[in-house]
Amino acid sequence: MPDTPRDRSRPSPPAPSSVTPHPAGSQLSTFASVRRLYPFVRPAVPRLIAGFLSALGASLAALAIPRVLQAMVEGPLADSIDSHDVGTLVGPVLLVLGLGLLEGGLILLRRNLVMYPGTRVEAVMRMALFRHLQDLPVAFHDRWPGGQLLSRIMGDLGLLRRWLIFGLLQLVVSAITIVVGVGILLATAGWLGLVYLAGAIPVTIIVFRFSRRYRVIARLSQDQSGDLATTVEESVHGIRVLKAFGRGRDALESFTGQAEELRRTEIRKAGSQATITTSLQLIPELTLAVCLVLGVLLAADGQMTVGTLVAFFMTTAVINGPVVDLGMTLSMTLNARTAVDRYFEVMETPNRVADPAHPVEAPTPRGHVALSDVTFGYEDAARPVLEHVDLELPAGTTTALVGLTGSGKSTLALLVPRIFDVTAGAVELDGVDVRRLRRADVRARVAVAFEDPTLFSASVRENVLLGVADTLPAAEREARLHEALDVAQARFAYDLPDGVDTRIGEEGLSLSGGQRQRLALARAIASRPPVLVLDDPLAALDVATEEAVTARLREVLAATTSLVIAHRPSTVALADRVAVLQDGRITAVGTHSALLATDAHYRHVISSLEQDWARSERPVETDLANRPGTDRPSTKEAAL
Repeated sequence: MPDTPRDRSRPSPPAPSSVTPHPAGSQLSTFASVRRLYPFVRPAVPRLIAGFLSALGASLAALAIPRVLQAMVEGPLADSIDSHDVGTLVGPVLLVLGLGLLEGGLILLRRNLVMYPGTRVEAVMRMALFRHLQDLPVAFHDRWPGGQLLSRIMGDLGLLRRWLIFGLLQLVVSAITIVVGVGILLATAGWLGLVYLAGAIPVTIIVFRFSRRYRVIARLSQDQSGDLATTVEESVHGIRVLKAFGRGRDALESFTGQAEELRRTEIRKAGSQATITTSLQLIPELTLAVCLVLGVLLAADGQMTVGTLVAFFMTTAVINGPVVDLGMTLSMTLNARTAVDRYFEVMETPNRVADPAHPVEAPTPRGHVALSDVTFGYEDAARPVLEHVDLELPAGTTTALVGLTGSGKSTLALLVPRIFDVTAGAVELDGVDVRRLRRADVRARVAVAFEDPTLFSASVRENVLLGVADTLPAAEREARLHEALDVAQARFAYDLPDGVDTRIGEEGLSLSGGQRQRLALARAIASRPPVLVLDDPLAALDVATEEAVTARLREVLAATTSLVIAHRPSTVALADRVAVLQDGRITAVGTHSALLATDAHYRHVISSLEQDWARSERPVETDLANRPGTDRPSTKEAAL
């Protein structure tokens, strides 16, 4: 859905902090946190297990080679030296070659097995997150910066895919390889195996301390990346404002500060990884040095054969690889755990504006709306924005809602299509509380045109027909498109390079403000809803265009229930009657002339709107394309 304008009476909630003391999921163990992935991973489990077995087989093949070499040193090699017959070495050499080829083949098989399911899990999780984001209420999106959501749906899920197809398997296989290898050393090398095992004590302590420290840094890094993405997003969307006020240097300084903060965090993160990598490299090497001295002494004393000594060091060479890689796989696992926490931080956010468990059947659409004793307050707000509001919108009538800035007009309008849920009371559509209906049924009957229109990076046709069912015949959809463009005085669309099939660019910024607003109004009209909510949809239009749109709206709104949020006096001309909103309450309802005669606050509101409008400059959106006797401007000129 398009973004909705924030009511001026609404407090701005704080954005999620990148340095929260107890981020989501921090109370869970790494295993418990990662286990939440299972519903998504379950379809891929067979191939992942097959990939795991292939990787394990490759490691076991590597561990078997030292045993073959030990047997060869103590048997055929010694015999061939004595008899000068190298033929006895052919069998062991071919066996070692076969084991090496088997190891390489199993590694290749593992990659082929896990690549497809890993990418599939990533795609499913990405679609699930996007679906949930679309379902969450506007209040959630008001609190969450777009960059944080973008970093989760792109960066975090890419990290999880790499961990699933490499890090997880590598971690498990490395652990099994180390355990099996150490078991072989203990069984075949006695004291040397115990000495090597003793080196695991400091390694365990270092790994434990590293995991606790690195987890915090990894979370901070990923949150700061989201903050940086938010800054880029805001700067790109607000590039016209930055250029107009010459604040590009300030934006750059702010971005540079955030980028430098992220760089420092990444340096801390890299330093942590370097420390554990160095430790995991150094401790086993020092242990091997001790084992070498001890092994030579034992071999010289006849307590150990040369073959056993050779097999010992070849086995430790196989084990040392996973031990050294343990730092990388562990850091990847902790990064993945952080990504899981950040993903489920959004996925586990409850939807407070959800469909009812047992929805009622939507009644025959007539367009009757009633707000009964409605109270509404934003989360963490000191007081409600609306209190005990009673307002009836009879079917087929047009009601203008007027009030001073901050009185809650836009908030009230968003309660009708159930963008927000009332705190108390009820909003009824054709006699049924909207909370008892499916949201799709409510929004199929209520269309909204916002003061600040949002268009999508698509064609004019796709934007205008956004609320029209795809199941309608093509001829009917085309008729609605042309009627809506005509009513909204948006015939400029036919003069675009590709007509109504012209792509209008990101958020429609290639068009002028008035052109965007008319397309947004056309979008609401094309859906032909029983109820139409207009939040000052003509604010960016010049006088002539506004008059033309108003005249056509009178025709198309004849059978439509309309609620028009009036921010200027001319908008009141659309209405059959006027409702006055004062300090979050409806204080009067009547015709424009009757309220002027009887309601002092209404006269004050109208006077304030007239004064504000007189002081402000009229929009320069002069649609020359629709004025007779005037040359049509180019698309670029119209956009300017």
